[in-house]
Amino acid sequence: MDELSGGLVDRLDPASAAFLNSSGLAKASPMGMGLYRIEPVGKVGSVRTSTVQLDVRPKDRLGLSRLLFLLSYAGNQGFRSDSVAAIEERELWSALAESLAQLAERALGRGVLQGYLTVDESLRTVKGRIRISDQISRRPGMLVPLEVSYDEFTEDIAENRILRAALERMGQVPRVRPEVLSRLRQLKGKLDAVTRLASGAPLPPWKPSRMNVRYQPVLRLAELILRNASAEAGDGKQQTASFVVDMAQVFEDFVGIALREAMAAYPGELRLRYNALLSEAVRDSDRLSVQPDAVHLLGGRPVVVYNSKYKAASDLGASLTVDHYQMLAHCTALRVPTAWLVYAGAGEVKLRRILNTDIDIVEFPLDLSRPPSDILADIKDLAEQSWGEVVRQARGG
Repeated sequence: MDELSGGLVDRLDPASAAFLNSSGLAKASPMGMGLYRIEPVGKVGSVRTSTVQLDVRPKDRLGLSRLLFLLSYAGNQGFRSDSVAAIEERELWSALAESLAQLAERALGRGVLQGYLTVDESLRTVKGRIRISDQISRRPGMLVPLEVSYDEFTEDIAENRILRAALERMGQVPRVRPEVLSRLRQLKGKLDAVTRLASGAPLPPWKPSRMNVRYQPVLRLAELILRNASAEAGDGKQQTASFVVDMAQVFEDFVGIALREAMAAYPGELRLRYNALLSEAVRDSDRLSVQPDAVHLLGGRPVVVYNSKYKAASDLGASLTVDHYQMLAHCTALRVPTAWLVYAGAGEVKLRRILNTDIDIVEFPLDLSRPPSDILADIKDLAEQSWGEVVRQARGG
């Protein structure tokens, strides 16, 4: 179902209904006789068990490749729009599994990547360098064993640990097509010598380089899977998998990162989630504050403010008036004459002059159904227009 839909009624067993409620993707309310009303709760994604699958798709029918682009860009500043490819299939799990298999096959096609890993060990002979402080604290007065560190050229590096973990997780998703599951297992078999990441452990850091360029597309997808998807293989319990994201947060993060990059071409500094006081008070606990999504400062003074709204005014449950009240408060608190309201959706740029004030609010639509390069071009256009307004105001125009 669409994320803005009113939900549906379907037959569920109690265990599946409980899983849907715990996933955060939807709310399943019993209606009697085994029927449940299933309603979206503001998230998108897919949950799957051996008997049930529920997909909640983004508004405007955005495909998986566009969703992955937004997620990846928000999580990786400087991310290239073509560095995650996704197979577009009708349902998310098939698309994720096939995309991961294809990208992993390309990455491992020329063999498993190797690199240098710093190893700390206790040895009876010198290898690499002696860690003097550890030697003194752990073995005072002893000559052996020695606490040493050395660099080892190995397959057991961060890139391979991340890839192995993603292949394992996708292999635990119920009802993945047998041929795709077989490919995932064969690929994981090439990484059996690599250390397995513990469940819930943070992902090891890695940096793009000339050496790992063939791994970069699959690593971007692998990180998205590990951060947003969960899967349990079973061990007597029901096999489950979930991939759930908050599109409002994804959109806000994406616009903030992309706008900060675009505004870097102009003087000043753009800050995200900027805190400002709205009221005076004797006690700090009585003060009112606001937090715009982004504020551009020039010489330490706010000159333009931005807010991102995933729900456009035409969407169910959206309130254009509330959004403008919020922007009016931001402009008042920051003494900024112009605010930019970035909506997810198609349309035209619209200027609204607020009566009895010197404040303008500009509605700027961002059509997420367009190609990534066009979306980023629109963000650059937003930066150019908003900076142009700053210059115009400074000239007294």
